[in-house]
Amino acid sequence: MDSLDLIKTFREVAACGSFSKAATKLEMSKATVSKYVAELETRFGVRLLNRSTRSVSLTDAGALLLDRSKPVLEMVESTQAEMQGLAEQPRGRLRISATHGMGQGNLPGMLAQFMGHYPDVHISLQLTNRTVDMAEEGIDLALRFGPITDDNLIVRRLLLMDLVVCASPRYWKKHGKPEHPSELAHHDALTNFNQGQHPQWVFVVDGKPVRVNVKSRMDATEGAPLIEVALHGFGVLYLPALLVQSHIDKGELEPVLQPYVRSDMWLSAAYLQRRHNSAALRALLDFLETRIKGPSKIVRPKKV
Repeated sequence: MDSLDLIKTFREVAACGSFSKAATKLEMSKATVSKYVAELETRFGVRLLNRSTRSVSLTDAGALLLDRSKPVLEMVESTQAEMQGLAEQPRGRLRISATHGMGQGNLPGMLAQFMGHYPDVHISLQLTNRTVDMAEEGIDLALRFGPITDDNLIVRRLLLMDLVVCASPRYWKKHGKPEHPSELAHHDALTNFNQGQHPQWVFVVDGKPVRVNVKSRMDATEGAPLIEVALHGFGVLYLPALLVQSHIDKGELEPVLQPYVRSDMWLSAAYLQRRHNSAALRALLDFLETRIKGPSKIVRPKKV
């Protein structure tokens, strides 16, 4: 039996001055109340109550426990009330991890809207392109692109991301446009830093994944500098379409190999467990699901 329950029972007996009255108030049997008090005395190794056939009185040890246990129980009850509040009403701190690129997109605006709906929620946003250990770093929610293979995480898919292979017209004029993903091995690739020294790009050919080893001319921790280099004609990109769509619409970048790009790149929200999540986390998940919806824009080459 939990020590707090035993102490609560003891305090009720002391307040009522009777095992029978305490049992009635606690909706327990008199035998159970007596058993709880006896177990508490055994744990402390000292008698807490003087018992007679007519009355119950406190020993010196019982009076000390009655006095010292009051603030402890008050603190526990106050904490329980706050914890229930966190479970029932969105409030408190939410720690979110997202990529650097998302910090430059729509995410800050969506978080601002969310905070407008829930003024008692504090957002702590960590922008990083590394895969964080959510348990170790105390992250409540991680927003990630691409497949998530960690079986310890619960994943809610938010948006299927269109990918695009593209380069500037000047680059394609100089190097030629590939007609099959394997031909990219002979091109200058602009790659993500996390892909390492021997990057691979994944495509789908005849329904099966195909990995192409590409030669990286430049890598970076986020897409913006890679896009800028591509605009100057120095390499090929393989990125989510939403990052380069405006440049494609202007004819500054031209897409290729669209029938072969992979279609399993989701923007997902990952968290650690299904049960007992705070009301703030549940509210944020629902909010993001309603705000981030529908397919990203379909890539179309500029018509000549």
